[in-house]
Amino acid sequence: MKDAVALLADLGDGARAIAGGHSLIPMMKLRLATPDHLVDLAGLADLKGIREDGSDIVIGAMVTQHELIDSALLGAKLPILRETALLIADPQVRYLGTLGGNVANGDPGNDMPAVMLCLGATYLATGKGGERRIAARDFYQGAYFTALEPGEILSAIRIPVPPAGHGFAYNKLKRKIGDYATAAAAVVLTMKGGAVGDCAIGLTNVAETPLLAEEAAKILTGSKLDAATMKKAVAAAEAITSPSSDTRGPAQYRTKMAGVMLARAIARAAQRTRGE
Repeated sequence: MKDAVALLADLGDGARAIAGGHSLIPMMKLRLATPDHLVDLAGLADLKGIREDGSDIVIGAMVTQHELIDSALLGAKLPILRETALLIADPQVRYLGTLGGNVANGDPGNDMPAVMLCLGATYLATGKGGERRIAARDFYQGAYFTALEPGEILSAIRIPVPPAGHGFAYNKLKRKIGDYATAAAAVVLTMKGGAVGDCAIGLTNVAETPLLAEEAAKILTGSKLDAATMKKAVAAAEAITSPSSDTRGPAQYRTKMAGVMLARAIARAAQRTRGE
């Protein structure tokens, strides 16, 4: 990895790192990225691997979506990653597309960033000056703009393991297999005594960045998920969206679908806390 970081630094602003290519290459086709040089990370073994480190799981940036799905450790500790990965593109893409690429490019249509907001993940960025940690919730600054500095590589993702028995869900509306979400919602929650203990909500592709619906989560916390509270939380989440009208539908429709996906994700997450 040191050689890749040094190469990016030497080549300057005209260089970009490429992992699986499934985020960067579409950006290049749309002229949203026009690098003079590509630095291929595929052969870097130190960017692979999934391991436990205390109460966290550390996932190398070059771990593919297929490897996330296939990991027994993630299936037991962070099952929302498997659920989300299964909704990304198609099997051919998942064999090459990487977690690091999905979260690092700042593409608002990518699925994993909203999940990382929910999970309170931290990104490890490595550059010529060494390694630094960036909270996922501070990482996304605009469409295709992130907190990564020029020459830095997102090398790993560190995720605190939620409590045993937590509920989770990622619900995604899309037109067809392989498409970006019309709208999607991620939910991670715990239940205590029939009421919501902790809750985090992320929304995908309904703004220029993934959204952390903090007010909606606060509304749900302490509630028994009654209909009135659910309606209020969904409305709070819809209020922070600002999708564009595109081939997936007009903006108003996409906002409403974010609310529908969220209501379904909350219900599914709550069911899972009961082992259903």
